[in-house]
Amino acid sequence: MSKNPVERLSGLCIVTGASSGIGLELAKLAAKDGCDLLLVADRDLASAAGAVRECGAASVEYLETDLSTESGVDELMNTIGDRPVDVLMANAGQGQGGAFLGHSWSDVKTTIDTNITGTISLIHKIGGRMVLREEGRILVTGSIAGSMPGPFNLVYNATKAFIDNFCVGLANELKVTPVVITCLLPGITETRFFERADMENTGLGQSKKADPAKVARDGYEALLKGETQEVSGFMNKLQDTFADILPDELVAKMHERLAKPRHAA
Repeated sequence: MSKNPVERLSGLCIVTGASSGIGLELAKLAAKDGCDLLLVADRDLASAAGAVRECGAASVEYLETDLSTESGVDELMNTIGDRPVDVLMANAGQGQGGAFLGHSWSDVKTTIDTNITGTISLIHKIGGRMVLREEGRILVTGSIAGSMPGPFNLVYNATKAFIDNFCVGLANELKVTPVVITCLLPGITETRFFERADMENTGLGQSKKADPAKVARDGYEALLKGETQEVSGFMNKLQDTFADILPDELVAKMHERLAKPRHAA
């Protein structure tokens, strides 16, 4: 069901995880609509800001900070200041390939804090302001991985399960307000995710991937329409549906074959 559909976005738009991939493509779309952009990531934002400016944004700022930390979230909120945020695109996320017990707790915690704690903290802070203003839209990048027990990318899948469910629940709570929350659920997409997660030598890493521009467009249009969830891509819709139908143990075995490093026994 759609809620408060609009033809275009306007005002100040915050995009996290904006240095490349889906986040950068979302920022470009908002720029073409004429939004003022504040891009956020932990690295490599100068070139991304240049690409977004070329798309017609009146104003493009960027902040390199670590949103897995409380200080990083505070730095972003201080940068926003008293300005009203019209759109939040919470796209920052990361994964970790390999066996869960083979990772340090510090790395595991960083993934959880990036994908869940930092994301939910921003939604709480910025979404609360939107409710008071009775205006605003939030797009969160979840994943169809959230419907799958995820051996060898376990923490990522589990955090996305939280995000996917959180967004639907929050949308229900916000149904009596004008504020819109949309969750984009991509499948395997051509981004730097697999490189950073050390998953290039896996079936997932070596499989055909979706165009991040197409995925971003699907999420952007869903946000404009006021949809609660959007699974990007027909085959991903099928995969997401079957993951809900099949026994979890079978889905886990299927995921293991795709996510386990190919050099492993």
